[in-house]
Amino acid sequence: MTSISEAASPPLFPAPIAGREPLPAAEFAARMRRNVLAAFSERAFEEEVLSRRLFGRVQLTLNRPDAIRHVLIDNAENYTRTSGTVRLLYPIIGRGLVLAEGEDWRVQRRTVAPAFAPRILPMLARQVGAVAGELVATLAAEKGEVDFLEHMHRLAVEVAGRAMFSLEMAAFAPRMRAMLREYGEGLAQPSLIDIVLPAWLPAPQDFARWRFRRRWLGLIDEIIAASQEKAAYLPREDGTPRDLLELMAADPESGRPVSRRRLADQVATMISAGHATTAVALFWALYLVASAPSVQQRIAEEAAPLDLGPDGAAEALGRLVYTRAVVQEALRLYPPAYGIFRLARRADNAAGVEVPKGAVVMIAPWLLHRHRKLWAEPDRFDPDRFLPGAAPPDRFAYLPFGAGPRVCVGAQFALTEATLVLARLVQAFEIRRADSAPVIPVAAITVRPDRPPPFRLRRR
Repeated sequence: MTSISEAASPPLFPAPIAGREPLPAAEFAARMRRNVLAAFSERAFEEEVLSRRLFGRVQLTLNRPDAIRHVLIDNAENYTRTSGTVRLLYPIIGRGLVLAEGEDWRVQRRTVAPAFAPRILPMLARQVGAVAGELVATLAAEKGEVDFLEHMHRLAVEVAGRAMFSLEMAAFAPRMRAMLREYGEGLAQPSLIDIVLPAWLPAPQDFARWRFRRRWLGLIDEIIAASQEKAAYLPREDGTPRDLLELMAADPESGRPVSRRRLADQVATMISAGHATTAVALFWALYLVASAPSVQQRIAEEAAPLDLGPDGAAEALGRLVYTRAVVQEALRLYPPAYGIFRLARRADNAAGVEVPKGAVVMIAPWLLHRHRKLWAEPDRFDPDRFLPGAAPPDRFAYLPFGAGPRVCVGAQFALTEATLVLARLVQAFEIRRADSAPVIPVAAITVRPDRPPPFRLRRR
């Protein structure tokens, strides 16, 4: 179990709780439609394994790290995506890396991996430093209260555009943000029929999802075309790739170009998963530090002597030890994806847990990261948990980016971007909440706030 700092007590950010005991299936389904995070009982944060029959199947909730390792690594081939997961994700990410299976997944992983290799991080840091500097100038000129949720989405889209496509995103960003919001807050919300129907059988909402996908792919194709047109006129230095799109456009082993449809699915995956993950992670980090002045002051002191602009960001990154710990703690309290769902192909035994054939296994970072047997004071915001020298959490008790072969390929990119942006904003401003109304986490494609709370800034 991890320990917390013995300094002044940081604030608590408790999860919504549905009561002591699990809800009846019908009530659970109704709450899941509105906000599944508000449907979990206290027992879900205390017990290692919960079993119930839901939607005609056995559903197992695993909070036992050894069992989670078994499902995600030791016997991963026995567990596949659920039909509900495929139904909700396919319209926005297609058959890219997230939904690919078997040999198709291995080929895609091999193709995408070079775009996220450690040698690319300095290029990303330069882009993040530039965009973060522009945001500081924008915020300094902005009067009154600030909507950080909107600003973080704008920033994440701009970083993605410059790093992935060598494009400034002004021509595309408003449509992209509007479409991502439309899908995340509407079509991505599952109904009972979305979950129980097999993936090959259309649900009523699927027709709207397919129409959305046609519009979404049209926008992605526009962006790829603009990037490739611009690339023809960009200078190349020492054989270094111009951007991530160029790295993803060909198989690194065979050199063969990736098909346009496959490339579009990969780009859609990187934008929707990468942009949304980083934007909400930054929002929650800012929300937390605005409520914890001592934490914010430590970030400010760490960042004060550093050059966080384009030229200095890569070198400064290694010195932002406390800021990175704040980001990691924000990802613990508010993991971008609340749950990982798998369907058991065959009966199995996962570290002592009997898994029937056809059972749905839920591994929920939302529960794991706040589990009372895995963390000390799990609702407390305490970045010291992640500082060097602190007792590390169990590898399978902390899963902000998943684990095993399916671990998020862009995890280090997201951490780099979030750490640099948080440091730059706190270096420039003292950040405070402008109201005291509660902010409720809501599960859509990501864990987002139920409303954009206002903030106030003061220049340091």
